Amino acid sequence: MNDSETLFTHHKALMELSHDAEFVEQSRPQKLAALTELCAQRLDVERVSVWTYPPSHDRINCEWLHDRAGAGHQPKTADGPVSLLQSEHPAYFATISTERVLAADDARTDPRTDSFTEGYLKVHGIHSMLDAPIFSGKRMSGIICLEAKQPRQWSLPDISFAAAVADTVSLMNTHEAWMRSKQALDYATRFDALTGLANMTSLRSRLNRLVWKSRRSGQGGMALIWLDLDRLKVVNDGLGPQAGDQVIGEIGRRLDALDLPGKDCLARIGGDEFALIIRNQPPQRVAGEIAETIQQRVRAPIRHGDQDLDISASMGISHFPGECLDAEELLRNAEAAMYHAKSRGRAQSVLFDSEIQMTARSRFAVENELRQALDQDSLDVFYQPIMNRSATRVVYLEALVRWHHPVRGWLPPIEFLDVARSAGLMYKLGSRVLERVCRDWRACQDAGIELATVSVNLAPEQVQVSSLPNAIGEICARHDVPVGALQFEVTEDALQGELRALGGILDELVAMGAELAIDDFGTGYSSLARLKTLPFASIKIDRSFIKNLPDDDNDRAITLSILGLARGLGLSVVAEGVETEAHERWLIETGCDFLQGFRYSKPLPLAELCARFYPTGGKRRIDGTGHRARHG
Repeated sequence: MNDSETLFTHHKALMELSHDAEFVEQSRPQKLAALTELCAQRLDVERVSVWTYPPSHDRINCEWLHDRAGAGHQPKTADGPVSLLQSEHPAYFATISTERVLAADDARTDPRTDSFTEGYLKVHGIHSMLDAPIFSGKRMSGIICLEAKQPRQWSLPDISFAAAVADTVSLMNTHEAWMRSKQALDYATRFDALTGLANMTSLRSRLNRLVWKSRRSGQGGMALIWLDLDRLKVVNDGLGPQAGDQVIGEIGRRLDALDLPGKDCLARIGGDEFALIIRNQPPQRVAGEIAETIQQRVRAPIRHGDQDLDISASMGISHFPGECLDAEELLRNAEAAMYHAKSRGRAQSVLFDSEIQMTARSRFAVENELRQALDQDSLDVFYQPIMNRSATRVVYLEALVRWHHPVRGWLPPIEFLDVARSAGLMYKLGSRVLERVCRDWRACQDAGIELATVSVNLAPEQVQVSSLPNAIGEICARHDVPVGALQFEVTEDALQGELRALGGILDELVAMGAELAIDDFGTGYSSLARLKTLPFASIKIDRSFIKNLPDDDNDRAITLSILGLARGLGLSVVAEGVETEAHERWLIETGCDFLQGFRYSKPLPLAELCARFYPTGGKRRIDGTGHRARHG
């Protein structure tokens, strides 16, 4: 048989094997066993092995060995896989790194392989070696090694067939990498990385499936429990996000291990939120016995370091069929019941009912109306003066958003701000407020009124966006307002992001000319390390610490400590909520820099503010929308 015929029969045998349906379905070790055995038979060699070449390129590890004297196997030592080190065989490794076939007719004298003679070739009685590279994508990831126990001249069919077998292993690697990638993507899209539980995508899929089965059969009901951990933010702020992750992971394990009647799919659906499907159980049993079992399991202390963390959960429960027509309504109703439970306090469980349905619909209506108000730029901005330390002069004006609802009148800010936050509207709302402030400032300038520096609140949702400084710059430029005419207030909650990114955004605002203040200081968690590295100029003491001054010992101590901290960091201090003469006297005596509160003024529309605090400052009147009023 000539070389062409030999080559043809070799490749025909390889193609028949690699395309065999049974071979395709086998595991990787089974495939390697079949390939190496075929190679040994076709080329009449005693040993065929597959070696992996790790990215470090400091060794090769034997993954599979076919030895004619024994069955194929994965050779191992007490320390792990059989390995050959680059440091002991530099010439060989230099050769295989070129990604070419190595054919050594006499491996014991070939300069590329003679380093193997004493410890390997003579031990196994090997005379000739033929190595072909294996790839994973574009990277060489291993070799297939043919070893003959007699001197041999490797022919072109030998080399071609060895390379073809190596290519087959390379294709296996590519397919396996694709399968791993597909599985990882499928896992990422359907399961939670922290807990390993199903995610919202999987939960929705399961709910839709169960709803479809129930409608088709006319049987079977289910409850959905929406569970939100209480005050996890306190754990994150006080002990760091790793402690929060530990709590979430532990609660996930506890819920997964619970043996509950009718338990179906458990999912982690948000940062500190879980959902659980319970099938074919009466609503009152789910809201009573089952909910209490879950609460007890959640409330068991969680050990972190040298302390026990006490965790509880707020739970909302909805049912299908009943109040819900489909899976999405089941989700919405359970979430609405959870929020209702949370409003009652910690560790509460609430079953969705018509009253909650009315509240949820009202909240949904307010959200839609708020979207319209933002689109139409119909929110108002009022201004509250901030006085100097002697309470004789306005030095800042805080801009505060207000909404006159077309039906319900003036809404409390906390009510619609909560809706804006849950609806993801805080960034847009903040932009609208800044637009209004800039229009007001420009109108006052045109009327000859020099407003004090205007302090604008930035929500956490704003300071987490890297393009915020550019957006602020564009708004100010559009109204011809210098950024230096503004101060931006950031709550402590907004300071919990990644420090480098946050610092970069704040530094850019300061570079543009703005001042920065920390709002509601003392109600959140701000480490000294963050305070000293972020470019703040002032601290605002939350009104809750001012309310009972000077009589409350704790509030006095807290306020004095904040004043001392601020002085040490070179920051000025604003006291919010100054309402009485006693408040004012004590704060002035302790050296507080600025005072704000109803003692001086409630928040006022721009026209009233100008009439009261700038009565002779302008030649033209300012109307209630921030525009100059016409004469005549």
